[in-house]
Amino acid sequence: MIGSDIAILLPEIILSIFAMLGLLAAVYTTKDGMAPLLVWLTAALLALMGLYIGMSGNGTQIAFDGMFISDGFARFAKVVILLSAATVLLIGKDYMQRDDLLRFEYPMLVVLATVGMMVMVSAGNLMTLYMGLELQSLALYVVAALRRDSVRSTEAGLKYFVLGALSSGILLYGASLTYGFAGTTDFAGIVHAAQGDVSLGLVFGLVFMISGLAFKVSAAPFHMWTPDVYEGSPTPVTAFFATAPKMAAMGLLARLAHDAFGNVVGDWQQVIALLAVLSMFVGAIAAIGQTDIKRLMAYSSISHMGFALMGLAAGDTQGVSAMLIYMAIYVTMNIGTFSFILSMERDGRHVTNISSLNALASREPGKALALLILMFSLAGVPPLVGFFGKYAVLVAAVSSGLSWLAIFGVIASVIGAFYYLRIVYYMYFGEEREGLDGKMGPLAYVGLMAAAAIMLLGVINMFGVDGLAQAAAETLVR
Repeated sequence: MIGSDIAILLPEIILSIFAMLGLLAAVYTTKDGMAPLLVWLTAALLALMGLYIGMSGNGTQIAFDGMFISDGFARFAKVVILLSAATVLLIGKDYMQRDDLLRFEYPMLVVLATVGMMVMVSAGNLMTLYMGLELQSLALYVVAALRRDSVRSTEAGLKYFVLGALSSGILLYGASLTYGFAGTTDFAGIVHAAQGDVSLGLVFGLVFMISGLAFKVSAAPFHMWTPDVYEGSPTPVTAFFATAPKMAAMGLLARLAHDAFGNVVGDWQQVIALLAVLSMFVGAIAAIGQTDIKRLMAYSSISHMGFALMGLAAGDTQGVSAMLIYMAIYVTMNIGTFSFILSMERDGRHVTNISSLNALASREPGKALALLILMFSLAGVPPLVGFFGKYAVLVAAVSSGLSWLAIFGVIASVIGAFYYLRIVYYMYFGEEREGLDGKMGPLAYVGLMAAAAIMLLGVINMFGVDGLAQAAAETLVR
């Protein structure tokens, strides 16, 4: 039995061993001198594991008596997590080296956080859920404060740690209530306990756990950490926050909702729908007054998580499929956008003020066009791929009888379009003044152009992501 269990967990085990060996090798050799090599090795291994998971494994495999589940849903989420983590490491490498921030711990912490995310989306037990979540969180607390000589970076790490500890406490309280009233920590056992007339204690446990996880996806009203942490963290770290952890937290939320509480959809559907509405409007309205592009992207992420939650609120296979499609598109758009933000410099200093984009199109027409495509896609302008992501979650909401939620989504999308179009306005119609003069690294340039190309070419057949998401959703919702 133990041999088959280990085979199922092979990617997680390989990454964990690599992280430990990498730390030992760096300590006993040149320490930070090994960091650039470690980044390349780490990114290659993450991408390799992503391809391995994507091409292997059929059906549902269960390890350690149901504590760990490897199914189509988990594999889809893991591929997105691994490939996005590898890409973010590469596009941020030049930035970290230039700012003397490329410590050997950085890629190793990213690997450990990624292992935590992989465990999260495969959790079949409340204990596994918490272990994966905390492994991810503890690594992210450290990378948020990686710029040790910066007050803002230290403040970002501290805020994230304090509020993260609070959210973990809320989640644990919900888990303890669930265990107390269900008599088990296994999702399979909780499903049987949550049938018919569900006890009030079990419902409270569910609500507390959803609240704790809402913090991880930065859903309103649990979003308060997001703008400060996005702004204060080094930009490559912010790019990481905006991609893989969001996919992992949404995957875990879907896993908890359908695997553990799939028999009481009506009880959690209204909670998720409320979080979706609040997130969409708080993110859309609060972003309007932002002048810092990293804070703007923070509020943008809050709003986008609201749309992803709309898909989850549908409570059926179509809703989960729409959520997976939306998250895959969202991660791709963010990788491209942050590839550009990494290059925003003037006179050798990093700048994040939106006004610095004035007249960019006249100086860098290629970059401006790529960013325009990404902004339009983030706003959901047809026929770009971002539109199809929003369309999928809106259709899922309407199909499940949540037309009112879809109407709120359309209104929030119209409001949110303002701040994306404002960036385009600055680039093409802004007054000519001292602008950006930083050179974009080759890896970041490829990230920007590839993401923009995907937003254009994906309209043909979505690269098959919609079919893969549908198959993944069918393994989760039974």
